[in-house]
Amino acid sequence: MEKLTFYALSAPEKLDRIGAYLSERLIRDVSRHRYGYVCIAMEALDQLLMACHCQSINLFVESFLKMVAKLLESEKPNLQILGTNSFVKFANIEEDTPSYHRSYDFFVSRFSEMCHSSHDDLDIRTKIRMSGIKGLQGVVRKTVNDELQANIWDPQHMDKIVPSLLFNLQNVEETESRSPSPLQAAEKEKESPAELAERCLRELLGRAAYGNIKNAIKPVLIHLDNHSLWEPKIFATCCFRIIMYSIQPQHSHLVIQQLLGHLDANSKSAATVRAGIVEVLSEAAVIAASGSVGPTVLEVFNTLLRQLRLSIDYALTGSYDSAAGISTKIIKEHEERMFQEAVIKTIGSFASTLPTYQQSEVMVFIMNKVPLPSSQHSIEDGKAGENRNRLTQIMLLKSLLQVSVGFQCSNMLTALPSAFLDRLLSSALMEDAEIRLFVLEILISFIDRHGNRQKFSTISTISDISVLKLKVDKCSRQDTVFMKKHGQQLYRHIYLICKEESNVQAHYEALFSLLMLISIELANEEVVVDLIRLVLAVQEIAQINEDNLTAYNRCALFALGAAYLNLISQLTTVPTFCQHIHEVIQMRQKEAPYLLPEDVFVEKPTLSKSLDHLGPEVFFWQSKISEVLGGSGYNSDRLSTPYIPQLTDEDRLSKRKSIGETISLQVEVESRNSPEREQRAPAEEITYETLKKAIVDSVAVEEQERERRRQVVEKFQKAPFEEIAAHCGARATLLQSKLNQIFEITIRPPPSPSGTITAAYGQPQNHSIPVYEMKFPDLCVY
Repeated sequence: MEKLTFYALSAPEKLDRIGAYLSERLIRDVSRHRYGYVCIAMEALDQLLMACHCQSINLFVESFLKMVAKLLESEKPNLQILGTNSFVKFANIEEDTPSYHRSYDFFVSRFSEMCHSSHDDLDIRTKIRMSGIKGLQGVVRKTVNDELQANIWDPQHMDKIVPSLLFNLQNVEETESRSPSPLQAAEKEKESPAELAERCLRELLGRAAYGNIKNAIKPVLIHLDNHSLWEPKIFATCCFRIIMYSIQPQHSHLVIQQLLGHLDANSKSAATVRAGIVEVLSEAAVIAASGSVGPTVLEVFNTLLRQLRLSIDYALTGSYDSAAGISTKIIKEHEERMFQEAVIKTIGSFASTLPTYQQSEVMVFIMNKVPLPSSQHSIEDGKAGENRNRLTQIMLLKSLLQVSVGFQCSNMLTALPSAFLDRLLSSALMEDAEIRLFVLEILISFIDRHGNRQKFSTISTISDISVLKLKVDKCSRQDTVFMKKHGQQLYRHIYLICKEESNVQAHYEALFSLLMLISIELANEEVVVDLIRLVLAVQEIAQINEDNLTAYNRCALFALGAAYLNLISQLTTVPTFCQHIHEVIQMRQKEAPYLLPEDVFVEKPTLSKSLDHLGPEVFFWQSKISEVLGGSGYNSDRLSTPYIPQLTDEDRLSKRKSIGETISLQVEVESRNSPEREQRAPAEEITYETLKKAIVDSVAVEEQERERRRQVVEKFQKAPFEEIAAHCGARATLLQSKLNQIFEITIRPPPSPSGTITAAYGQPQNHSIPVYEMKFPDLCVY
């Protein structure tokens, strides 16, 4: 061997003849089963290959590969392993000159076949499979960097290599379960086909360029489809974890696009399969955060929302086509619900990987998909349409909640653009209690930027706020601008939500959290005053009960007001304010415990039927609060004005019963300024005595005002139509007569010099003056 090596090195042109001779000998010995000589010939070839790194090695390699192919074709496992080992040694040699005519197709096919070996003996099977994997690894190393050689990324090669590696990865549990002792287990791990397959797959993907990713991922998706591996999803998740960590980070969005395309292709597959794909997507998105989710961010969410809508349709019809299949409906609904939850979780995962400005765009995008009464085109009629609308609204708001949970933005103006906030708040006026709760939760997660949400999860009247350990920052300029722009809108919706009969404990807890978080995160002095007015107006809803709320709803509103005022009084640190609130709470504890959260927001609330006969001492009085806060520099004029929500078109668009209230409020406002009222109430002289009397009797005045308002509403709710029409008609006639007087004064023409001429029908008609006779002032003449 030494002499042969020396001869080959000193006369490299003889290498191809040496290779041809050894190849001929080996082929002859294989066919005659003289395996000892086969091993000697392979050993000689290996040593020559390792020793001779010169330009003329190319021709020698042809003979070498022919011999390896002969060994791999043999049925003897030992010869196959011998051939593979030689090929691997050859694969690790870096050749100086490229080869134009070498083909590796046979080797890819044969090594892939060995990876799937099903030999009866477990040890031999393991060895053959490992040889196959090593061989594939060798082919990849040899070809991946040489552009002139066979393109290993072609689908014809990838469709063999990738499934072979996945097949061995898949059997990891099987081989582990057969190892009898920990010592043997450790040895097995060293030579486990699964370990080797994973390493080979990582190496293959790590070398993939931008254009080759698609060809490498497609066989993975097909393999998972063919072997039904999406349903347990453990293996699929494991595969994509390997893929995401192995490829170059800047290519990660290509994998996500492939998965989305695959999800679309499987739109009519079983819900469990789609759920598996979506959960794999979710895992991949989290890993992709380090790279890029790619330029088509909204396309990702569009696909997921489209799948969500399809799933809702499937759940309602019980079939993948329009015709309903009743037999599978129960199973289908349960599975579809799981799939919907998976989609929502994935939307959250995706959104958490995005920068803040893109998260904001995504939320606007999702909100625009929510069908609302105000956008008629998105609402479907009929029972099925209503169900579909409701499910779509709930699912999209759930998705929005998932996105908003991970959303952190210091500037509320950019976080909540007007168009988004308007749509979100209009869905808060829907009759469906679940939808209202989602809207409240979304608002809370936006406003809570310091993690105070959990501290208000239970409503109570604690005597010392410091135990909550609240994180409070000074209200920034942007927050002040936000509240100036949207504050009234927020208060109005909180007020209207409080009036809903279908509210349960969760709604009151969310309302309490929202009020407290606005007070902590977005409140300046003006906002605090407005919130106190709002809560007092909510107390009035429960007290007057124009909406015929249940005893529980009324007690809950009283308790909500007590809990909020208790905390806000401690936040404002005005001793007299704290004292008044504390006195009322103490009075309630003695005489009406059912007006406090500790008795209302429990599993079995204690309620009272006699809520209309409560004494004035258990209420928080606006006049008193205005007086104590006014003395500490707060705007007492604003505090003493009762809160009345602004009226908008939203009331008419939303399916609410408040249209009667809307009319009555408008009439009430008009009736205050009506001429009849002016005639009845003569102007009274304002003196020191009258001012003093007004301050003293402010409580009585409030009561009278409330009673008057109640009568107006009652009149419009209960009076016969003719009476209301006559009342409005009389006022309309009065207005018309005034208008006629104004028109007569303004339109009357100047007197004619020639008097009046009686027309044929007996009416005196004014003579019109020709323009040329009219006298114009000098300034008017051009």
